[in-house]
Amino acid sequence: MQNQHPLDASGVMNGPLGTGLRAGLATDENVLAALQVDLTQDLRFQQGLLALTTSRFIFRNAEGQEQEWPLEAGMSLRLLDHGGVGTLELHTEARRLALWRFRLGLHPQALVLMQRFEKLERRLEALRNGESLPAESDEDEALCPTCRTPLPPDSDECPACARQQAPHTSTWVLLRLWRFARPYKNQLLLGFMLTLAATGAQLVAPYLTIPIMDKILIPFQNGEKIDPGMVTYYLGGLLVSALLAWGLGWARTFVLARVSERIGSGLRTTTYNHLLKLSLDYYGSKRTGDLMARIGAETDRINLFLSLNALDFATDVLMMLMTAVILFSINPWLALATLVPLPFIAWMIHLVRERLRTGFEKIDRVWSEVTNVLADTIPGIRVVKAFAQEKREADRFADANLANLQANDKVNKTWSLFTPTVTFLTEVGLLIVWAFGIWLVAGGSITVGVLTAFIAYIGRFYSRLDSMSRIVSVTQKAAAGAKRIFDILDHVSNVPDPQNPVRLQNVKGALTMDDVSFRYGSRTVIKHLDLQIRPGEMIGLVGHSGSGKSTLVNLICRFYDVSEGSIQLDGVDVRRISVSDFRRNIGLVLQEPFLFFGTIAENIAYGKPDATREEIVAAARAAHAHEFILRLPHGYDSLVGERGQGLSGGERQRISIARALLIDPRILILDEATSAVDTETEKEIQKALDNLVKGRTTIAIAHRLSTLRKADRLVVMDRGEIVEVGPHDELMASEGAYWRLYMAQARRAEEDAEAAGVVIDAASRVATAEPVAERKSA
Repeated sequence: MQNQHPLDASGVMNGPLGTGLRAGLATDENVLAALQVDLTQDLRFQQGLLALTTSRFIFRNAEGQEQEWPLEAGMSLRLLDHGGVGTLELHTEARRLALWRFRLGLHPQALVLMQRFEKLERRLEALRNGESLPAESDEDEALCPTCRTPLPPDSDECPACARQQAPHTSTWVLLRLWRFARPYKNQLLLGFMLTLAATGAQLVAPYLTIPIMDKILIPFQNGEKIDPGMVTYYLGGLLVSALLAWGLGWARTFVLARVSERIGSGLRTTTYNHLLKLSLDYYGSKRTGDLMARIGAETDRINLFLSLNALDFATDVLMMLMTAVILFSINPWLALATLVPLPFIAWMIHLVRERLRTGFEKIDRVWSEVTNVLADTIPGIRVVKAFAQEKREADRFADANLANLQANDKVNKTWSLFTPTVTFLTEVGLLIVWAFGIWLVAGGSITVGVLTAFIAYIGRFYSRLDSMSRIVSVTQKAAAGAKRIFDILDHVSNVPDPQNPVRLQNVKGALTMDDVSFRYGSRTVIKHLDLQIRPGEMIGLVGHSGSGKSTLVNLICRFYDVSEGSIQLDGVDVRRISVSDFRRNIGLVLQEPFLFFGTIAENIAYGKPDATREEIVAAARAAHAHEFILRLPHGYDSLVGERGQGLSGGERQRISIARALLIDPRILILDEATSAVDTETEKEIQKALDNLVKGRTTIAIAHRLSTLRKADRLVVMDRGEIVEVGPHDELMASEGAYWRLYMAQARRAEEDAEAAGVVIDAASRVATAEPVAERKSA
């Protein structure tokens, strides 16, 4: 009988392929790991299942055909990934036995299979050497405590459970706002004392109704004269208490509203500052509209809760407590009758709070989708209009808005039932008090004045209770918003600042990459890379798309930190240097330059806000931007639209070069700086770049290899590894990877020109063929 394995719980062996494969197993054979293969060798979609058992590899395709490879000495597995595709190869010492391809979403399964195979390989080797080993069990490996799936190597996160839902919001998350309120604790204490005093002043008026009824009105009905002095005394007391309550209430509201505004402002500032410190991988998994909604709408909601609702809640609690004390001091039995509806109202509040919490969490999510549509569409309005997709985007917005409407309708349905029910229960409670009070008056236990005061207090008590029940809604909204804010604040940057940073002085610009490896999640992008760049040297990074060039540049800029190895600047590990201090020495010119809304001068001086106009003009001249800037209506004070609208691609690029020149960096990164412009503009940009690279350590990425002829060395990358390093002529002479790239690009350019009917002149042919001719003559 086959043993049940933890793999079964992961779902990999479920389905027709798994059932068919399992049916062919021997009696004592167990499946150790399985991989859902979903690509053929020529990268076409087709389902298959690869399984590792205790004695062999088995592969079953969608047609039910099976292949098997018995385990033998010297057998090995190789796991590769490139261009979004994973590859698993099975080898013996002499040859490759099989190859399977899959999408990288299945990479965790492949890692588990590798782990299982390596473990089985070690056991077989030990047994061949005569060593005795206990039978394999689940305790020998790390398993997910939830689904009992084997965990990938070097990871405590289960791929099967990685997408589990976030924990529910608790109202207690609001208490975490105290860290923002602590600086204002004295003002909060003053506000609390004013609230206490204002509440006490409001409770004076009902108490004065007792002597007004018992000593003035009822005796007057019985034929006695009204004492004007007594009337003036009690009415004056009512007026003084009202004025005192008004003045104290105004002061309380003013103090606490100022404090809450400052708490909300601090919350927004802290959240935004924390966002700026987070590494790029955080932004890769977030939507712009969602982050905007959190900092904007969520903080406004919290601020509203703190400035109004929390204040009302505190006032209601104090009013109810003080009223209860007065009621019990007047008549304990009548006070107990007042409390009859409370258990029912408390139960309803608990029931509705759960439904409101989940409802408001859903409203937050669907509202973020509404803002996401806006954040996508408005910046990309040119693309929307260019492809005539206005109706499509309008439908997207309508769908998101409809989801928001439906989520709100669901919450309103619950709320519309809850509020009238609470009001009804308070009316029932008031009816009980009236009935019991009349019975006590008839029995002579209390006077009419006492009952009148009691009814007045009961009205305030129940009105505050009704108000508190309504605060449940805004409290849950604020709790949901606070959770989304603290989700940001609790996220720790993957690129942290060191506790005791090394201060940079006289930076020369020498860069050393020592055994550098990097992974995006479980996908390895850079593998054991070693490279030394001398101060002032220009390095060209070349290779196919997906070879790891941009990732290496991101690591050098410390947008990410290496997974293994180290990157050093002048012999100092960059992780020991303050992030801001390190990046001040790096100038970055991107393929798609980003300009902020503002003037030309402000964009050039972005990296050095205190730059003088002379320095800005000098940087613009060096970037060959001065002439076109002067042609603008207001020169350097001309406004640049959002993302540089109103300027051509070449003009935006030259402004970004001027921006890099102004900070005078020791290290310069050029990421496809001329790929998106025409030939004439490229010449202008190239002149600007020649000024920019002088005396600086430069790392340039370019698909157009001809732009890297001036580089001191070319670094050829493939699948995250360096395959060739050397000057252009040397690499061409060796006829390696760079030569193949260069010749393929030259042939493509010639084919494109011929297809367009352009005759390539002799000079161009000589320029292209020159390295080949030199190589042949050599």
